[in-house]
Amino acid sequence: MHPTTPPPEAGSLLWQGGWYRFARRLDSPNFGPRPAGADIDLIVVHSISLPPGQFGGDQVQALFSNTLDWEAHPYFKSIEGMKVSAHFYIRRGGELWQFVSCDERAWHAGASHYRGRDNRNDDSIGIELEGLEGDAFEPAQYEALAGLCAVLAQAYPIRHIAGHEHIAPGRKGDPGAGFDWPRLRRSLGWPASHFPS
Repeated sequence: MHPTTPPPEAGSLLWQGGWYRFARRLDSPNFGPRPAGADIDLIVVHSISLPPGQFGGDQVQALFSNTLDWEAHPYFKSIEGMKVSAHFYIRRGGELWQFVSCDERAWHAGASHYRGRDNRNDDSIGIELEGLEGDAFEPAQYEALAGLCAVLAQAYPIRHIAGHEHIAPGRKGDPGAGFDWPRLRRSLGWPASHFPS
């Protein structure tokens, strides 16, 4: 069993109840409590765009808040009824949204295993990047992601960061080959042991 992660300090200028002050907040109903003793030590990077490859709309926010119009695009019928969320979402221009308190369990990872543990929703923070799996991401997204990871590591005992593809290999492939892991590592200055091998 892992020790319970202490929440960010009460009265923090950056955090309140697991919500980051500098993110645009939109509460998702798709979350639950973390298990007792959960050690929030993993950041999971994802990519998403709705419809796939189309950027700039509000469909991702609608998906995470259960307000997506399933009839608005043929692709949406293939995901109709899906109830998912992430803690954070970073737009192409670097705009940061938050949907679930980091103290709660967002529904971003699904069936997963990484570094000896299953069910990584239990002890991870999920960050979605607006993008298409395998394609490149924008400099503003890397800047926002690095900044967010740094403040998360100040508030939680983050020891690892991985892609959805690393925690659910064969089932998920995001963020994919277009994601620049060396760039993120240089920006953060974290040791290699924090990153996927």
